Amino acid sequence: MPHILTASPVYIVGAAETPLGKVLDQSELSMVALAAKEALGEAGLSLRDVDALFTNYMGEEGSVQLGEYLGVRPRYAESSDMGGASFEFFVHHAMTSIATGRCDVALIAYASRQRSRRNRKKAATALDGSLSAQFETPYGIHFPIGHYALSAARYMHQYGATPEHLAEIAVAARQWAGLNPKAWIRDPLTIEEVMASPMLCDPLRKLDCCLVTDGGGAIVVARKDRARDAAKPPVRVLGAGESHVQWHVAQCPDLTVTPGVASGRDAFAMAGVKPGDVDVFEPYDNFTHAVLLYLEDLGFCGKGEAGAFVSEGRLRPGGSLPSMTSGGGLSYCHPGALGILLLIEAVRQLRGEAGDRQVPGAEIAVAHGTGGLAFSTASTVVVARD
Repeated sequence: MPHILTASPVYIVGAAETPLGKVLDQSELSMVALAAKEALGEAGLSLRDVDALFTNYMGEEGSVQLGEYLGVRPRYAESSDMGGASFEFFVHHAMTSIATGRCDVALIAYASRQRSRRNRKKAATALDGSLSAQFETPYGIHFPIGHYALSAARYMHQYGATPEHLAEIAVAARQWAGLNPKAWIRDPLTIEEVMASPMLCDPLRKLDCCLVTDGGGAIVVARKDRARDAAKPPVRVLGAGESHVQWHVAQCPDLTVTPGVASGRDAFAMAGVKPGDVDVFEPYDNFTHAVLLYLEDLGFCGKGEAGAFVSEGRLRPGGSLPSMTSGGGLSYCHPGALGILLLIEAVRQLRGEAGDRQVPGAEIAVAHGTGGLAFSTASTVVVARD
């Protein structure tokens, strides 16, 4: 059973994006500084109030470099690499740290210029010393799409999911992106267009795959009493869970199951809610089939049922489970590590400030991050309007 926190409730009291898309006039550190200033301003706080710092992919000893740049000397710090799910992990860790008195105000932040720098890693090499290079790369697997394509192929074979089911995820994300002025791609999209896009790594086509953009964001996690001067309503963190399974795809026990089974179970148990109570779902949509797996592993539908579940338009605007409401990694922004943006969108939906894409009456949201290769890591965060 997950540990149930009994101390003061913990809240996300500020949330802000960095500049997005293709950022040519900022460094990653200055992008974070802009987002941090905005997020702290929402909370009525400043950098002087921050005593915990969490980041990933911000250089060697990332929290040290970011802390130096921001002028923050934290009592608690972490820059663990859990892939794109790191930021959901960090919410969980900040939650427990604040509840146990180890810190009061945690800043979780990240930025990437992978598009403008053209520095996204494309493959393992025989010289990098990893087991992937020794035992997987020689077979020609592409990094990272090949690992996810294996998962997609197995899932489709085992449960009868179709290319149309995968395409529905991309279409749903694009419909939401059309309502978001910050989305990278907003043009209308059809299932036929997704299926006509070039095959990149069978069975994944170009439009089954996430964007490559610059971007990032910052969120502030604290006790409610530390945000007395907040300009916007705090959002309560009801529960969180985390898990990881494997790094090498050859060691994956089941290519159709993610560690979200464990992280979701623990997050919902801590929150005291069920999947059916969720009003907004923000999944880590790096590939279309991934969303199908998350829907099943988190309990929104039974195993093998996600294809039929989404084919009814449930994830689209007006559907019964609004998902990827920013446009997601498929159409809004994917700066290498998407998890921070999932949290920001969940907060905005619960505050009722999402504009044309606002889900009416949203009270409970889930941000579900994953990372690594073929779903190595997962962390689930349940948040609610206070």
